[in-house]
Parts: sequence; C-alpha cells; structure tokens
Amino acid sequence: MRLPYVPNPPQTANEEEAAVVSRIAARRAPRPLQALDLTLLHSPPVADGWNSFLGAVRTRTTIPADLRELAISRVAVINRAWYEWMHHAPLAVAAGVSQAAMDWLKTQAGDLAGLEDGPKVFDERQWAVLLLTDEMTSKVHVADETFAKVKALFNDREVVEIVTTVACYNCVSRFLVALDVGERNGTDPDAPGVH
Repeated sequence: MRLPYVPNPPQTANEEEAAVVSRIAARRAPRPLQALDLTLLHSPPVADGWNSFLGAVRTRTTIPADLRELAISRVAVINRAWYEWMHHAPLAVAAGVSQAAMDWLKTQAGDLAGLEDGPKVFDERQWAVLLLTDEMTSKVHVADETFAKVKALFNDREVVEIVTTVACYNCVSRFLVALDVGERNGTDPDAPGVH
C-alpha cells in the first residue's frame, strides 16, 4: 500500500465523520471494514459518496449476480486489479458461473472479441456482458455491433445498470491499483492469496 491505512476502528474528528464510518460498516456487515474502506476513509466525504454509489451498484440493481460479478471480474483481469478479483471471482462462482469459466477468464488479459462467440462455458448473455466490459475497459468506446448485441438481450434499465457496473468497477480498479490497496495489484494472479 502506498499510503498507510487509517486505524481500525477509524478515529473520527466529529459526528459527521462518525456517521460516515457507521454507514460504511453497516453496508459491510457482518464483515469488517476492508482495506479499501480503510484507504478511502482518509477522506470521509469521498468514502461516504463511494459507499453510497457502490452500495447501489452492488445491491440495488436488477441485473443478475452472475452478470454483475463477471463484469467486475473481467475489469479486474484487464486492469490487473487482483485485490478486486480476489473479492469478486468467488462471488461469480457463488452466483452460478463455473469455476472452469472463471479459471479461463483469469488467463485472458487480451481482447476477447477475436474469440467470436466465446468458449462454451458462458451463455449468450454472459458473453455479451464480457464483450461490452472489454470494450469499455480497454477502448472506452463501445462498437455499435457490440452494443446491438447487448441491447438485443437486455432491457434499457439493465443496459444502464450493466454499463454503470463496468464504469464503476473501472473506477474501483484504478483506485486499487494506483494505491496498491491490498498489496495484490499488478502481481502474478496466481501468487498466494490472489485467488
């Protein structure tokens, strides 16, 4: 980590900061505050906004968990945000994505578009989300053909939520990697503790 983590439990200067810590702890419960939280809390207003935004993306969208966690995990692979991978790949498996699919995805740092329909371990909706995630993360611009595939499979709300999830976790991964939160980023994904 390039900065020290704030102490845990965090020390607060006033009731407003204490309320921020309380909101973050409530969203994490029953788990403790994470390294990401203990980094963000250097700036309580940023941590509070982050908590609200990420909470909405993680828990209040209508997209299925398998698609959400696949998108997040794909962002992690492309950006070498292995701390992010470590937290979200198991959630993808818990949501029904096979371990074989996640093992394959972990090794695919390059563009998936050349693989056409993708390996048979992903269904059509999962593959469309992965292609969209690739283009948003690596190129920013999404090709009309890719967007048309996504639009044919999802309603307007789902499209907005998928795009928001990818955009949000690109923000997360860039924060994690820049500050080396969790001391796992940019390393070999098979290093101990990176699974």
